This record gives sequence, C-alpha cells and structure tokens, in this order.
Amino acid sequence: MADITLHGSAVHTIGSLPEVGSTIKKFTLISKDLKENTNDDFSSKRIIFNIFPSIDTGVCAASARKFNEEASSLENTVVLNVSKDLPFALSRFCAAEGLDQVVNLSDFRGTFGEDFGVTITDSPMQGLLSRAIIVVDENGTVLYTEQVPEIAQEPNYEKALNALK
Repeated sequence: MADITLHGSAVHTIGSLPEVGSTIKKFTLISKDLKENTNDDFSSKRIIFNIFPSIDTGVCAASARKFNEEASSLENTVVLNVSKDLPFALSRFCAAEGLDQVVNLSDFRGTFGEDFGVTITDSPMQGLLSRAIIVVDENGTVLYTEQVPEIAQEPNYEKALNALK
C-alpha cells in the first residue's frame, strides 16, 4: 500500500507499483470505441503508462498534454493515459485539446488499478486511480515507476522519459 496525500491529507492505495525489473501483469483496458485493449495490442512497443484520477482535473490534463508533446519524439513508444474516466470523457478532452499522440484507455470496468496497485482505497477519491507513471520496455519489463506522493502534483516527466534513453 502506498501512502500518498491529497492537499496534505493522507490517502492510501490498494498496493504498490510493479517492481523495476519485473514483468508487467496482463491488463485489459477499454478504448473510446468500447473495445478491449490488452498487452497484446502494444506488443513490441515501449509503453509509458500515464495513470491519473480524472482527465477533468488540471494536473491530470497537464500530464496528458506534456506526454502528448513528448510522445512524437519517442521511437517505438506509446503513451497510454489510464484512468477510471469513461472512454468518452477521455476522448472528448483529447479531441478538444488536439492531443493525438497518446492513447486514452479506461479502467472503468476492469482490474488494472488493483493489479498495478494504484486504486485509491480511502478519502473522497476512493475507487479512482492514483497519479503514477510506469515505463516498460518492448518486452514488458518495468524500467521505471513513480507513485506521485501528492496527487495534486505532476509526475517527474524527465525521469520517466530518461528511462527510455
């Protein structure tokens, strides 16, 4: 369980992020057309999981914008924005913002949050995903993780991107 905060108040997650060097678990997330996307859909690609509570908050939106900006320069890499938001909300936001270098996927009916240790277990945000980054190579090996300690804080983009260099 991770101990994080929301504006200074304690918040907890269901578990811990995958260990660096481990292989990520199988996952199923839902795309804007309500189709299931799994690890197999991104095989042979490096993945940056940009995990956040809701695209409709300023910090979550900022992380989606920043990774969209960086994604076009990353070779053989896909950025997956993952939240419990409905796929329609994720798509609406990215279309309105012109974000076309990221893939938006929802965990609204899945177990990604539990499997990757990012489901918030208490506080008013209970049930949503915490703000975290997981970077994996083309074989699914975890290269970098960050459980952002304060939900209202942006992740360390530089460290996440450097994990791929």
